[in-house]
Amino acid sequence: MMGEETQSLHLDEGLSVKEEELGQAEGKMNKVEDEQPEEVEDEEEDEEALPHSEFLDIFEEGLARLVQDPLLCDLPIQVTLEEVNSQVALEYGQAMTVRVCKADGEVMPIVVVQNAMVLDLKKAIQRFMELKQQREGGVKHVSWRYVWRTFHLVFQGEKLDDDKMKLKDYGIRNRDEVTFMKRLRKK
Repeated sequence: MMGEETQSLHLDEGLSVKEEELGQAEGKMNKVEDEQPEEVEDEEEDEEALPHSEFLDIFEEGLARLVQDPLLCDLPIQVTLEEVNSQVALEYGQAMTVRVCKADGEVMPIVVVQNAMVLDLKKAIQRFMELKQQREGGVKHVSWRYVWRTFHLVFQGEKLDDDKMKLKDYGIRNRDEVTFMKRLRKK
């Protein structure tokens, strides 16, 4: 009989006892539900979390597939974001390749923006050489201060002495060759 009393309406209060109990039960359930998703999310994150080495392996596999694209096929397997951005800028005509010839006959394809200055070219050469040495396991440190005191860049017989002058002002365009030459000592 007690169940009948809980179902009866209390007209003066506006709610039945059963409705009050339902409201309290829903409140308790909401508290439990609020707690459960956090625990479930934490468990899902723990299950989905990969060790750093596995994540790097997956990333490098994806990067290797990306580099097989015809647009990016000239890039090495261990490509950097800077190299990808440079290649894309080349394709959009926002950058140019300056071929820097060393005395030993090696030609370094250096990518710089269209309005680059001589200093930008020097920095790009430095970055190119650093990446090359990292990949080949060569010399760990190069004194670029010494390099730029001992060598200079020459384009069509003219020394690129002014670091703040734009390459275009020297007449350097896409795919032009700049020579890396040893400075002559003055006595």
